[in-house]
Amino acid sequence: MVELLFLTCLIATPTDCQERRLVLGHMTPARCIAAAQPELARWSELHPQLRITHWHCRIMS
Repeated sequence: MVELLFLTCLIATPTDCQERRLVLGHMTPARCIAAAQPELARWSELHPQLRITHWHCRIMS
Protein backbone atom coordinates (compact mmCIF):
# COMPACT_ATOMS: atom_id res chain seq x y z
CA MET A 1 0.00 0.00 0.00
CA VAL A 2 1.16 3.49 -0.80
CA GLU A 3 0.12 6.65 0.97
CA LEU A 4 0.39 10.27 0.00
CA LEU A 5 1.66 12.42 2.85
CA PHE A 6 1.22 16.16 2.63
CA LEU A 7 1.55 19.21 4.83
CA THR A 8 -1.22 21.78 4.90
CA CYS A 9 -1.21 25.24 6.45
CA LEU A 10 -4.05 27.65 7.09
CA ILE A 11 -3.99 30.48 4.58
CA ALA A 12 -4.95 32.97 7.29
CA THR A 13 -2.30 31.62 9.71
CA PRO A 14 0.59 30.15 7.67
CA THR A 15 2.37 28.85 10.78
CA ASP A 16 -0.64 26.68 11.73
CA CYS A 17 0.20 23.49 9.80
CA GLN A 18 -0.82 19.85 9.95
CA GLU A 19 0.39 16.64 8.28
CA ARG A 20 -2.30 14.73 6.39
CA ARG A 21 -2.43 11.35 4.64
CA LEU A 22 -4.33 9.80 1.78
CA VAL A 23 -4.05 6.07 1.20
CA LEU A 24 -3.82 5.55 -2.55
CA GLY A 25 -3.82 1.76 -2.48
CA HIS A 26 -1.61 -0.81 -4.13
CA MET A 27 0.66 0.96 -6.61
CA THR A 28 4.29 1.71 -7.17
CA PRO A 29 5.82 4.87 -5.71
CA ALA A 30 6.28 6.15 -9.28
CA ARG A 31 2.56 5.70 -9.96
CA CYS A 32 1.82 7.50 -6.69
CA ILE A 33 3.87 10.47 -7.83
CA ALA A 34 1.89 10.58 -11.09
CA ALA A 35 -1.44 10.28 -9.23
CA ALA A 36 -0.57 12.75 -6.49
CA GLN A 37 -1.16 16.05 -8.26
CA PRO A 38 -4.76 15.34 -9.36
CA GLU A 39 -5.54 13.96 -5.87
CA LEU A 40 -4.05 17.03 -4.21
CA ALA A 41 -5.93 19.33 -6.58
CA ARG A 42 -9.24 17.64 -5.68
CA TRP A 43 -8.41 17.83 -1.99
CA SER A 44 -7.52 21.54 -2.30
CA GLU A 45 -10.84 22.32 -3.96
CA LEU A 46 -12.66 20.85 -0.96
CA HIS A 47 -10.47 22.72 1.56
CA PRO A 48 -10.03 26.29 0.21
CA GLN A 49 -8.92 27.64 3.60
CA LEU A 50 -5.81 25.43 3.49
CA ARG A 51 -2.70 25.49 1.33
CA ILE A 52 -0.60 22.40 0.60
CA THR A 53 3.04 23.23 1.19
CA HIS A 54 4.88 19.88 0.77
CA TRP A 55 4.00 16.34 -0.26
CA HIS A 56 5.58 12.95 -0.93
CA CYS A 57 4.64 9.32 -1.44
CA ARG A 58 5.55 6.54 0.96
CA ILE A 59 5.14 2.80 1.07
CA MET A 60 3.10 1.96 4.15
CA SER A 61 4.77 -0.43 6.58
